[in-house]
Amino acid sequence: MLPLLHTLLGFGLAFWTLTFLVRIVLTWYPAVNPQSGFWFLIFLFTEPFLAPTRRIIAPIGGVDVTPIVWVGFVSLSRELLVGQQGVISQLLVKL
Repeated sequence: MLPLLHTLLGFGLAFWTLTFLVRIVLTWYPAVNPQSGFWFLIFLFTEPFLAPTRRIIAPIGGVDVTPIVWVGFVSLSRELLVGQQGVISQLLVKL
């Protein structure tokens, strides 16, 4: 059970980081329609987290920095849980 959790959590957090990185790139292209095609999926996975964060962290110089905050948070979480010295990784070593 623990190896499956380790794998799924690792892939899930990596996917989530990737979606936030795509959102960072999309901030450079404001003409992208979030309701069309592939971009809808990116917005679907990220907007529920970015919208409340925008109420706390205002844009800096007109640039939305909340995706950067979430990339940092998710990357830190991934490292603490499933990284080389992460909690779940260390539990797997001891088993």
